[in-house]
Amino acid sequence: MNPHPLRIGIIGAGVMGTKHAEFIAREQNATLVGIADPFTTTLAETTEVPSYTDYHDLLAAPDVDAVIIANPNVEHVPTALAAIEAGIPALLEKPVAVSADEASVLSLAVKAGDGVILVGHHRRHHPAVAAARGMISAGELGRIVAVNGMWLTKKSADYFEQSWHRTAGAGVMLINLVHDLDLMRHLVGEVTTIQAIASNAIRGYEVEDTAAVIVSFDNGAIGTFIASDSVVAPWGWDQSTQDDPQFPFNPDTACYSIAGTDGSLAFPQLGHYYHDGESNWTHPLSRRFHATTGGDSYTRQLRHFIDVARGQSEPMVTVDDAAATLKIIESAHRSAATGELIRVQP
Repeated sequence: MNPHPLRIGIIGAGVMGTKHAEFIAREQNATLVGIADPFTTTLAETTEVPSYTDYHDLLAAPDVDAVIIANPNVEHVPTALAAIEAGIPALLEKPVAVSADEASVLSLAVKAGDGVILVGHHRRHHPAVAAARGMISAGELGRIVAVNGMWLTKKSADYFEQSWHRTAGAGVMLINLVHDLDLMRHLVGEVTTIQAIASNAIRGYEVEDTAAVIVSFDNGAIGTFIASDSVVAPWGWDQSTQDDPQFPFNPDTACYSIAGTDGSLAFPQLGHYYHDGESNWTHPLSRRFHATTGGDSYTRQLRHFIDVARGQSEPMVTVDDAAATLKIIESAHRSAATGELIRVQP
């Protein structure tokens, strides 16, 4: 039995840091003991825990068992390296880094310093993901042929008041589409090629607000994905799940379609479409829904992190695993810039 809740510090008190604090407050096996952010934040002002302007001071605090790193993307690797040096387990928000080369530096440090890093691709923890992965692995859909995904919403103007959301190291591909492509890696297979187009036509910032990609997988499947943070639409993970009460839930809007030779899956609702008897396009489809239990992905991720920090579990998403997803996004950026089909390096 563990003697006390895991004492967690948060580095970066912006959108994601605040969200993590809310989930820590609901978890009986975790408690928030400190916040580090170079700026005065609402979270620091409204939470009765020590506040630091330098995250090194938080890492050195004697009552910190683990940290959640949720500062700007360009600071992820330096902060994670400092956590490893301090011997503090860390949940590192995605993306793991802003480049594959930078991720390699972190990977080497994890292995050399016996570091403990869980990367925050939280969607993998959702119970519907485990159910879909089980169905695909069991062959219920046959051979996967095609997948389609959407992440479409309209971020508010105050989101972009944080300047790093408008500059290199941000953008809808690295902040949002990275989740969708990571999840499809997890469910379908490794991405081998990618063609992308991106636009900043709506907001005109340095980074894109809309992007579309076509990918091929190592098993021969093909996928298409579109993401935009500048449209009014119900199609996206945040609207299709009850993962975060901040976002209105639309139960009838799937954000992914996974199609196989024996059936298809509307996801995350887990609507399974198939033929009874002979498969023929003129025959009516049958449909059944698969039920899941187990709560939202953020809570499940936090509980997994508690186990990881205590040495009771291995990270579901390692630095190397997250780096493989980052390589896809890097390739997408390169494709969007050159107009070329890019082969993703393993």
